[in-house]
Amino acid sequence: MPSLLEAALALPLRALSWLGGQGTRAVAAIAFIAVAVPPLGALLRPYVTEAIFLLLCISFMRVDLVALYGHLRRPALVGAATAWTTIGVPLIVGLIAHGSGLDRSSPGLFLALMLQGMASPMMAAPALAALIGLDATLPLVTLVTATALVPFTASLFASLFLGGMLSISPLALGLKLLGILAASLLAATVIRRLFGTDAIQRHRRPIDGFNILILLVFASAVMGDVVHDFLADPLFAIGVALLAFAVYFTLLAVTTFIFRRAGNERAFAIGLMVSQRNLGLMLAATAGALPPTTWLYFALTQFPIHLAPYMLMPIARRVIVRADTSGGAATGAIT
Repeated sequence: MPSLLEAALALPLRALSWLGGQGTRAVAAIAFIAVAVPPLGALLRPYVTEAIFLLLCISFMRVDLVALYGHLRRPALVGAATAWTTIGVPLIVGLIAHGSGLDRSSPGLFLALMLQGMASPMMAAPALAALIGLDATLPLVTLVTATALVPFTASLFASLFLGGMLSISPLALGLKLLGILAASLLAATVIRRLFGTDAIQRHRRPIDGFNILILLVFASAVMGDVVHDFLADPLFAIGVALLAFAVYFTLLAVTTFIFRRAGNERAFAIGLMVSQRNLGLMLAATAGALPPTTWLYFALTQFPIHLAPYMLMPIARRVIVRADTSGGAATGAIT
């Protein structure tokens, strides 16, 4: 029986390993598949919360605890990055959007931007940083601290800026976020205890492949109506898409500039993490009860999220080479 089970699992494991080895190509392809097959979105939309829960479990399951403890012993940079992504970003987004009158002219778009700003970084952000060759340890540690705070900071900013725009109260939003994160952390802890970190490390490629499949579920659920929305009002859809790209790359550039003194590679990795906002967590917390314009913006943000790692790989290589050159020059000067 064990041999039959192994034979039955061998092919799916090989398929997942192959998929996990595709890296940024597979991440980029997800956005196009999600848009090209609208029925897939209609089929998978009811499972958004489950997909987010699985993505959170996989991410918590793969946390390098040794690296985590090591960075927590030097908390200054982690604290600064955490404060920026959980307080600085939503505060600035809220002030700019409110000051421009967007909350009156387009409430759905204002809600989308606020939820994006209030969200913690994506759980996949460290993995995406690693895919393009950056050191993912610092983004991972910051992600953990920011995710722990987001139920409280999101509730605060929802009460400050959103008023009655949400179908749930700011307190309920914070409690739902806390519940989702706590449940996924508990599930990940149980999995680590049952299988061990060595087994998880050995099977990282199949896990990567499974993670990509879950990302496809989420992207399809969110992006299933993009073609319909584009045909209904192409100019508005193009404008929203341009806004999604502008917000993504502005967060990346501004964050990288702010943390440039930490070193180019670290600053770029933090910038990538901050620009990748976990909108799925907000969808799960609000049960998807959002206006159509908010859904459209969330859908179109998937394009920069999925395409940027592939587009940014040449820049990341230059940053890494420059960091290595600087490090080598400093070593030579010391010796």
